[in-house]
Amino acid sequence: MKKGLLLGLVTLILGSACTSLRVYTDYDTSVNFSNYRTFAFYKPGIDKAEISDLEKRRILRAIEEVLEEKGYRKSDNADLLITIATKEEDDITVSTQTIGGWGWGWGFNPWMMGPAMNNQNVNTTNRGELIVDLLDADGERLIWQGKGRGLITDVRNPETRQAIINGYIESILKKFPTQGSMRPEN
Repeated sequence: MKKGLLLGLVTLILGSACTSLRVYTDYDTSVNFSNYRTFAFYKPGIDKAEISDLEKRRILRAIEEVLEEKGYRKSDNADLLITIATKEEDDITVSTQTIGGWGWGWGFNPWMMGPAMNNQNVNTTNRGELIVDLLDADGERLIWQGKGRGLITDVRNPETRQAIINGYIESILKKFPTQGSMRPEN
């Protein structure tokens, strides 16, 4: 994976308001989520994410804010452990346009004949994915997962990056249950 391209993956995914973001969630249906009240960040998993430490802190800050709004509290002896991961892939699109070709103009016009010319365009777009995993602290088993997937664009302003990450994390964690709920929202 290209580490340089992953440097600002999360904020780059949502570089503009018109960027389409797709969010997917999954969870263990046998889990009673009302048993969870506290959370902590799982450092070994977070350290593996291939983004800058600045981006990691922005993401963790956003996760912490959303979970606290949902009624959870951060604790050293937590019920839930949170980790993140990132992925990136390039989409390459090749399009061919044919211009001209053999033919006749209005009436007979020999100047209207000629070989066809092909014009090829190659476009590369980058797609990124941020994965937020919530693990049961006792067994360290995955109980809930949210994935946000979108196009990567460049955003250089730190405040804008944080605002974009906040919106991104809110979208991913939207269906995670509020504290006391038995199941995630549909």
